[in-house]
Parts: sequence; C-alpha cells; structure tokens
Amino acid sequence: MRIAVAGLHTECSTYNPVLAREPDFRLLRGPAMLKDQYFDFLTHFPAEFITILHARAIAGGPVERRLYDRWKAEILDGLKAALPLDGVYLAMHGAMFVDTMFDAEGDFIAAVRELVGPDVLIAASYDLHGNISQRIIDNLDIFSTYRTAPHIDTPDTMRRAVTMLVRALKTATRPRLAWAPVPVLLPGERTSTQDEPARSFYAQLHQVEEPTGIWDASFQVGYVWADEPRATACAVVTGTDKAAMEQAALRLAQDYWDIREQFTFGMETGSIAECVDRALASPTHPVVLAESGDNPTGGGVGDRAEILAALLARDAQGVILAGIADQAATDAAYAAGIGARPRLHIGASLDPASIPVETEAEIVFLLETDEPRLREAVVRIGGMEVVLTARRRPFHNIADFTRLDLDPRHAKIVVVKSGYLSPELGPLANPGIMALSPGVVDQFVERTQRRHTPRPSYPFDKDFAFTPQVKWSARARD
Repeated sequence: MRIAVAGLHTECSTYNPVLAREPDFRLLRGPAMLKDQYFDFLTHFPAEFITILHARAIAGGPVERRLYDRWKAEILDGLKAALPLDGVYLAMHGAMFVDTMFDAEGDFIAAVRELVGPDVLIAASYDLHGNISQRIIDNLDIFSTYRTAPHIDTPDTMRRAVTMLVRALKTATRPRLAWAPVPVLLPGERTSTQDEPARSFYAQLHQVEEPTGIWDASFQVGYVWADEPRATACAVVTGTDKAAMEQAALRLAQDYWDIREQFTFGMETGSIAECVDRALASPTHPVVLAESGDNPTGGGVGDRAEILAALLARDAQGVILAGIADQAATDAAYAAGIGARPRLHIGASLDPASIPVETEAEIVFLLETDEPRLREAVVRIGGMEVVLTARRRPFHNIADFTRLDLDPRHAKIVVVKSGYLSPELGPLANPGIMALSPGVVDQFVERTQRRHTPRPSYPFDKDFAFTPQVKWSARARD
C-alpha cells in the first residue's frame, strides 16, 4: 500500500500582529522525513510511505498568504507525482489562520481531496486546540486528536491515525466521520488534562471506543484566540457503526456542555503585581511564575516586558526570566560582548501595545551560533538573569536553561512566558503561579473582540440552552 505523508502544523492567534514567515517554521522534505524522530515511527508499518513536506512552527500570528500558497502547491505537486496512492496521512495542528483566509485547514484538506480523488483514504491527526469545520470533516475519512494538555501524547496520536489508515486499507474498509459541535470556547489554561474536570473527561474517551464500530473518539477544546467561524469545541468520532458513532458523539458533546462551568485554572492566578508579591513572599523555592498573556506556545508575541518592570521596581533577587524576544536588544548584547554594561531597550519590539524597559545590563552569556536569528543572550539586571532572544521561543525544558549556563532548580523565582507549566517545569515549581497578564493570548477571553466567532458561545454568552446534534461527513452520506 502506498501512503503519502504531508502537513502544515501551526496555531495562529488572529489577535497577534506579527505574521508567521518561513524562518519561523521547521521544514522537513522528502525521504529525510522518515529519518526524523517526528516521523520515524512510520518505518514500523507495513506500507510504502511517500513523504512530501511537513512545516511546523510554534504558535504565533497569521501565516503569510504567499507562503501558504507556495507550500500548498508544493504538497499538491508532490501528491500528483506520487499517484497512484492508496492513502494520505496529514499531520496537522488544526488552528492555522492564513492572512485574509478563514478555515485554512479546510482549504488545504479540500485541495488534497480534489487532487487524489474520492477513492483514496485520508487520515489526519490534530492538536486538541485545533478548530474543525464541516469542510474539514467532509474531506477526511479518519481523524484523531491529542488527549493531553500539556501535549505528551503527540507521537501516540500520530501513530493512532496511521494505524487506523493502515487497518482500513488492509481490510478494504472505509470508515466515516461524525462530529457534534459544542458552543463552548475556553482557553487551554482552563482545560488542562492535568486538572479536573478535563482530566476525567479525556480519560473516558477510550471507554466509548468499540473495536469494530468506533475506531476513535476525539474531542476538540478548540482554539479560543482564533476569531473565526469554525472556533468551537466539538466531538469527532471515526468508525463504521453509524448508530454507535452517533450515540458516542452525542454523549461526549453533552458531557462537555454539562461541565463547562467547572473549568478553572489549575494554578493560583492573579495580576502581575499580585503574582510578583506572592513570588517574593514565598518561603519555598523555586517559584515558577507563568506569564500567560504573552505565551508564545499559545500564540503570544513573546516581547512584553511588564513583569521585568514589576520585578525591577521591587529589586527582586535570585530571578531567572526566560525570555523576552527582542532581536535589536539581543544583537546589541552580542555587539557589546561579555562583561560589557550597555544600556538596553528591552521589549515592545514586535507588539507596539506592550511597554519596553530601558535599563543598564551586564552581558554575562552569549550563545555560540553562526545564525543571527538563533542568538540568545543572558544579561544581569540587578539581582536578575534575563534571557533575550532574537526570535520568539518558549523556555519549557531544563535544557533550554542549562545551555545558557542557567539552572532554574536553584533560582528563587523562575519567570517563563507560559500558560500551564510544561512537564519538566511543573514538578520543579514550588509553587507554580500564573499571571493573568496582558497580551494577544489574554486569559480573560470574554474581553477579546469577537467579530466572527459563532454566537451564542460560552463563556461569551451565559444564558442560553443547548442540545447537541450530530453532523455527518459528506463521505459518510454517500
């Protein structure tokens, strides 16, 4: 069996003013994809995989239209050259927003379907923070999404989608898709599967799966910072038994609706000022302070300096702040050299809505790299070690710090631009607290402007009734 593999994987805040361009993506092309740890699991399947292009980036702003058009054309050309095909596997995120275009995945998947024709099976894996549309469902045969947030089951989900595709091809079975939208749109920080009620809700998904009739039960939390018509939660079920699928989709949709008001933040939260006070007063360390409104893995810009200003005002000691995206400040640190004490303008280099900090800083570490866009500098400001980066990036792993000669385990306070804490930083936090800070991924989602989000929708609207209904893919109706 011949299966083509491709994908466009990113998450885009429509409130982020910074377009995502090619340097923001990690590109894999051709046979090299099978040697990459992201896709090497494919070699364990009894199939011939024709790998074309996979572009992956951390969350950010809208994707540049001409870039999307070029990659879409490259993938379609690769598919055309690979024909005849038995199947296609698309490794997606599901919350891509292309400049001037709604439902980018719908456009992309529909184009793939049109090229390969109605007889080729198409499977897709998604992030649970992706958004679904009828157009997406109509052009897929198989679907599976992550069941953990933070995402520790990405490889499992990809493998699950390909396993279903290979099973369908080996047994000459064509699965179908059903979905049930739920008018709820909550941030990931309130729906982490580490906390209740999401933990129990996602743990039950396998219970509705039945090996012969329901192949996969998935549930999309959706992506709240994309203001577009498809932004909503939904159940998506892959299978062959229509009655069982309908029952499962209705059950999951109703269960999620019933617990909508129970979702809360899994950490102590507060304003920047409140969280700085709490961190400074803590008798235990390290305090891990997550700056949620500027979280680059949620779609934030990553250049805000309000927490830096608040810590400076309190003369905070023993702090690691990682990091602030500011290419000009980073380049200035490299130009000055280790030991120099230049005056730096830090922050507000990408988002004019944020407020910069002007301060003298001692340059203490410069990451060795031949690529200016990969530069990272550590500067000492008072009692703080502040990481400056030339590009937007998160600091979620211990290695992100140690490669800069920093050890978060021995700091008093560690500040990261994050929402819920990563699997490595979470156990380190003693305690973990989250600042509901300003930014393009504002946790107060009710105050974000909604021009295109379906209404009514919780939590933007509170007083309305809802009864779930199942919608079928066009292919299921054939």
